[in-house]
Amino acid sequence: MRFAPLRLALVSAVIVLATAGTAAAATPAATPHPDNRGDAKSRAASAYQALNTYLAVDDGSGLYHEQYPVQSTDNAYSYEWSFSQAHVATLDLATVDPRYRSALAQRAAAQEHYWKPSGGTTGLPGYASYPVAPYGGGGDFFYDDNDWVGLEKVQSYLTSGDPASLARAEQIFTLVESGWDTDPTHADPGGVFWTQASWSHDRNTVSTMPAAELGLRLYQITHKAEYLQWALRMYQWTNTYLQSPSGLYWDHMDLTGTVDPTMWSYNQGVPVGVNVLLYQVTGDPSYLREAQRIADATYTYYVTGGRLAGQPIYFNSIMFKNLLLLESVTGEDRYDQAMAAYADQVWSTQRDPATGLVQLDSSGTTQLLQQSAFVQIYAALAMHRSDWSALY
Repeated sequence: MRFAPLRLALVSAVIVLATAGTAAAATPAATPHPDNRGDAKSRAASAYQALNTYLAVDDGSGLYHEQYPVQSTDNAYSYEWSFSQAHVATLDLATVDPRYRSALAQRAAAQEHYWKPSGGTTGLPGYASYPVAPYGGGGDFFYDDNDWVGLEKVQSYLTSGDPASLARAEQIFTLVESGWDTDPTHADPGGVFWTQASWSHDRNTVSTMPAAELGLRLYQITHKAEYLQWALRMYQWTNTYLQSPSGLYWDHMDLTGTVDPTMWSYNQGVPVGVNVLLYQVTGDPSYLREAQRIADATYTYYVTGGRLAGQPIYFNSIMFKNLLLLESVTGEDRYDQAMAAYADQVWSTQRDPATGLVQLDSSGTTQLLQQSAFVQIYAALAMHRSDWSALY
């Protein structure tokens, strides 16, 4: 059974509705998140200082190490996915404190060390998984890596109006669109591949749903119909083949149709965000109800079900921020309260007071992804509710 409504055949009707006007959504007052759990802004800044003290590479590149302490076998720099989350952490913090705008400009410049104009296997430019020359040899293209940067670029555009960020987001969507599976010999053709690398042919929730979210953001800004068409196509394929009977989402499908049933927290948050955006661009309240239903199932599974701590913090940050996007429309506070409780638990029990770094596993190291997510969580909690509308 599939809970999400089947709408792919209704694309044309939806586009007509969408271009007629956006949803008359509830508009909660732009008041700060009610904070009785400590100073989220101060904690975000403290976590960010630790990130730069212990994980930044001191060579003028603006790049980071993958982990601290650095191991002898580590690469000189972090992978793109990790860097992108440090970039987003800086953007989130700059949203609540303008003093970090210069740091954001530095992160944006360093982000381009991963940009490969010559492209990957589809010949379209995008962000490689490792820095390109002179900092490295690039690497395989991952569509989900590019999704996250595209969404960061949209968030940057929404908060600053920077036209270069919007242009880059559109370039990224063109790349991700090229990752759509068009081979009719594959089981259940469609979906966005996880990577261009030859060692994987999986089509994932994490490559397809964030692409839909990016497409919807671009449609909101540009009103180009193709973005909505693609977003609906991506949304429908994922709902048809990777949504479980519970309404939560599995991880991926291989070319034989075998599904990996792992349920990661970020794969639940992004569909919530996608449905919120579909509600906003179409005015169809069934999308908002679907967002609320998935959010409730997510809350039950991870929060009340006691599974939240078993998920990587960098998956939880994406999940929670999409739940805040929902609350920016509904005015509710259940999810930001759960997010704050989770953040404060990590702060009090899994943070080294001497360094300010989170220590979330038994290895004795702190991953760039982990510390970046910690910053994002507290920065989002420090935002005005109105700022949540730009999150992903």
